[in-house]
Amino acid sequence: MSRVENSKKLNLERIVFIGRTYEEYLNMFLLSKEELFGKKVLDCPAGACSFTAVGNKLGLDIIACDIAYYHSGNLLKSKGLQDIEHAMVHMEKAFDNYNWDFFRDIADLKSHRLSALTNCSNDMLENGEKYIPVTLPTLPFKDDQFDIVLSAHFLFMYGDRLDYQFHINTLKELLRVTKLELRIFPLVNLEGKRYEELDNIIKSLKSWGYEVTEIAVNYEFQINANSMLKVRKLTR
Repeated sequence: MSRVENSKKLNLERIVFIGRTYEEYLNMFLLSKEELFGKKVLDCPAGACSFTAVGNKLGLDIIACDIAYYHSGNLLKSKGLQDIEHAMVHMEKAFDNYNWDFFRDIADLKSHRLSALTNCSNDMLENGEKYIPVTLPTLPFKDDQFDIVLSAHFLFMYGDRLDYQFHINTLKELLRVTKLELRIFPLVNLEGKRYEELDNIIKSLKSWGYEVTEIAVNYEFQINANSMLKVRKLTR
């Protein structure tokens, strides 16, 4: 690991290593395996999600990137197990802030989170080249390298700690490496309220020449987190 990488590496204790399953991704982003087949896909930031691990085993071409990947897979798995236990205690206390249609109960949710972590951490050990450490808003990829970029539970959700300029810089970078489209989920913050700068973000994206659409999706676990933003590059 280079000196530059070390300086950017986030303290492991500050990383929450919890992820969603491949099936959750299809629902969150209104996608199907058929739509993704033959396309280069980037998941950013991917965390402990199993979308890359399961998708690649199904014949898709997916790369995951996250600041957490500066750490080893074994360390991340251990951290992830602790984080899942902690999160489940929080879920018990905040049960009514969530919609329990997708998961039957907290035990079912825990099972999904453990499945995602296991698939992700095992795949990191077997196919490490698919997991790229990054520090947003900078990505180590070429222009238009990916047909589709997916970004879940990061932008908009943490508007209280990621300022507007960080959002703008990160969006520009995600779009730089995107050939066709970028999809972002959800459009609300941790309190379930629409990101307060979203309309300004959309206005900026349109002024840059992108087609921007808010789309309701087939997934709502956190209350009000049931839509995504699709940003398409217009053909010239």
